[in-house]
Amino acid sequence: MAAGLSRRGFMAGIVAAAAAAACSSGSDRVAPTSTAWPATSGSPPTSAGISPPSTDPGPDLPLDVFTLGVASGDPLPDSVILWTRLAPDPLHGGGMPDAEVPVVWEVARDPSFATLVASGVATASPTFAHSVHVDAKGLEPGTRYHYRFTAGLQRSPVGIARTAPAAGAEVDRLRFLFASCQDWTDGYWTAWPHAADEQPDLILFLGDYIYESGVGDPGAVRKHNSDEVVTLGDYRNRYALYKGDPGLQRAHAVAPWVLTWDDHEVENNYAGESPQDPHDGVDFAQRRAAAYQAFYEHQAIRVRPPDQGHDEIYRTIDWGGLARFHVLDGRQYRSDQPCQGVADLARDCSARHAAGATMLGAAQEQWLGRQFASSKAAWNVIANQVIFTPLPLGGVFFNMDQWDGYPEARTRLLGQIAATKLSNPVFVTGDIHASGVADVSDAGPDDPVVATELVGTSISSSFPTELAALAGPVISAVPHVKWFDALHRGYVACDVTQDQMAVRYRLMATTARPTSDVSTATSWVIRSGTPGAQRV
Repeated sequence: MAAGLSRRGFMAGIVAAAAAAACSSGSDRVAPTSTAWPATSGSPPTSAGISPPSTDPGPDLPLDVFTLGVASGDPLPDSVILWTRLAPDPLHGGGMPDAEVPVVWEVARDPSFATLVASGVATASPTFAHSVHVDAKGLEPGTRYHYRFTAGLQRSPVGIARTAPAAGAEVDRLRFLFASCQDWTDGYWTAWPHAADEQPDLILFLGDYIYESGVGDPGAVRKHNSDEVVTLGDYRNRYALYKGDPGLQRAHAVAPWVLTWDDHEVENNYAGESPQDPHDGVDFAQRRAAAYQAFYEHQAIRVRPPDQGHDEIYRTIDWGGLARFHVLDGRQYRSDQPCQGVADLARDCSARHAAGATMLGAAQEQWLGRQFASSKAAWNVIANQVIFTPLPLGGVFFNMDQWDGYPEARTRLLGQIAATKLSNPVFVTGDIHASGVADVSDAGPDDPVVATELVGTSISSSFPTELAALAGPVISAVPHVKWFDALHRGYVACDVTQDQMAVRYRLMATTARPTSDVSTATSWVIRSGTPGAQRV
């Protein structure tokens, strides 16, 4: 969802829609691996027969280089990506010497690291802001591990990682959470400590991990002292600000994450190679390339570093035979938003129905069709940035930044679901700073339900309180929308078995203070073989 003027414009469109209604709706690539060094003969082996590698400690390091915590992500049955970044002065470029630094990584079955199962040495290079991406291989399927890093004489916090179950394995249960949209200035991230307490197997993050905008208005809940970010150094500092949050660090440390991006990782409402608004003196291609590199540098993600300003992040993650996660990139390849209106909203126009318009791009569409066709999972979770369900507000307005701006592309995707007889498709969605549950069909109110969409609220990004009461009735009146809430922030917890997906909307009492209570606002169940969610 757009920030600032764009969000106000969206709300203005809601008002217009209400008035109208009253008068009349992967990639197969792997991350670069670190060098796996053999056990050092001079070190006594652990009970697993693996010794920590010895290495020259490199240049003298400032104190406290692990200020940004640790993370794991994109688990496979035999490996998981491990991440950290050395940054003793995180908000001012990192503060590291302009030199490569060796970093020892270790994986163990126990938190004391008495039983090492894998270790090696990675290089933290200034080219990538002294970030470390390790593909820790040779692990057992469906296993919980502890991991840590050592640079010089300093040791990182310990993180928990999990490998995915073996391919096709019978899996009794899976708990995953999904969340999105954590604007620093809009509020405290009171949801993350509660999310960590859920002990999830996976956390999906659906975009807007950072916001590119400046300090914001004087009424911002939390302030920072930087302007809108446009250069690589700017983006690095912004990620460092966000990743310094203790609650976010804890959530990263308790489980592997699977991330995609939306617009604010680069610029609000950009589309492909088109910015929303050109900035004087800023080359958008260079800005996007800088943003993509900073995203890679700060996430535990199974992709190669960006190449010439492009980064292929769409991919699938399998959880045995129980679930396949189809992780989409709805920004990098999309056509520009059609029609002209107030911010995101506009009346229908012929460009909205152009056959060549795309949300995902031709290559990603073809890849997704192959993933659907090859999936043998009981559940297929489509990790998606923007609302998929048709929302013709007042029957005349459409949000052109959502799939409503690309109805032909939506029809093609639904055709792929039908052609492959995809088992139990569920869209999980962020972006809009509101919660919702919808049955998915194509466009007409009488079209059959073919999937479910779960729209999660934001971690902190706001939906104006004074307009939430108006937006609720307008959106709830749209066919197939079963529930909507715009007042609360939080995350969504999903417990999956072969028979059902149980869904809890976990919403915070407040984000105006550093801590908050959490409660389950509503619960839903999706039963295997029956598309659509039922309230419980």
